[in-house]
Amino acid sequence: MKKFFAIEGGRLVEREEGILRVYAAPTPDERAELRASLGIHDYDLDSALDPDEISRVEFDRHGTSIIWKRPSRELTEGAAFNVGSVGFFLRENTLTILSHESIASFGEKEFAGVSSIYSFLLRYFFFTIRQYLAHLKAIKRTTAQLEVALTSSVENKELLRMFELSESLVYYHDAIESNGSVLAKLKNRIEKFPFTQRQLGLLDDAIIENAQCAQQANIYSHVLAGLMDARGNIINNNMNVLLKNLTIINVVFLPLGLFASMGGMSEYSLMLASFGVSQGVGYMLFSVVMVAVGLIFWALLRRRNGSG
Repeated sequence: MKKFFAIEGGRLVEREEGILRVYAAPTPDERAELRASLGIHDYDLDSALDPDEISRVEFDRHGTSIIWKRPSRELTEGAAFNVGSVGFFLRENTLTILSHESIASFGEKEFAGVSSIYSFLLRYFFFTIRQYLAHLKAIKRTTAQLEVALTSSVENKELLRMFELSESLVYYHDAIESNGSVLAKLKNRIEKFPFTQRQLGLLDDAIIENAQCAQQANIYSHVLAGLMDARGNIINNNMNVLLKNLTIINVVFLPLGLFASMGGMSEYSLMLASFGVSQGVGYMLFSVVMVAVGLIFWALLRRRNGSG
């Protein structure tokens, strides 16, 4: 799927032709079109469409190629936190964007006031950094909810979800760090781009904000990984408490079953008849005695466990 955009009045407008070209999961015909128009090989196309490709910047006689890491999907409840790649190909006065999945709409406020493809490129970098920050907040919020659930859980479901979040944080931190290398290289090769003074300031701000984002992802990753064993011990402790309570219940009912089975209930009925006691009253008294004995055993065990 492909879309073309033009810059009109400080915003992006979809047109049949434009200086901004977006290809999402290009078809074989579109790939052939890209090879011809951009002067690139299948390797370059595959790199831009590979979600596991690392961030980088390359300069050649055709122009500039950038691989940038971004969150692979919009933030939704219960969604997996993964990263993907997007390729930018600068050719004279055009910018071509390649991605293996659909790209978010460009109508957000982050893209308001764009004046050129270079302005758009820097704003997209900022947009991605803020996406990472939003996802990091969501991961922190999800972790807090899992911590509450873990205090009373005896299952591994919450712990496995924490392992998933910990893995996502590692990928996020690596992606953000590699994006930082791209921004630093753009800064070092500034003569390659006709950036305005304002755009240079925007690039500096992006470098600073990306570094802060990477630091935040690193902190979250270390905290979550460091406390994983403790949270696993909480589940083990909850299981031990449950087994302990089940043992108490078993010990309480064991003598009751023993008393109830002695002689059989038919013998108990004959005994009631010999004393002239009705079966209704006799069985009611038997039940009361069994409950009283059970409560006595339960109290003794609770006192013993409390003192131990």
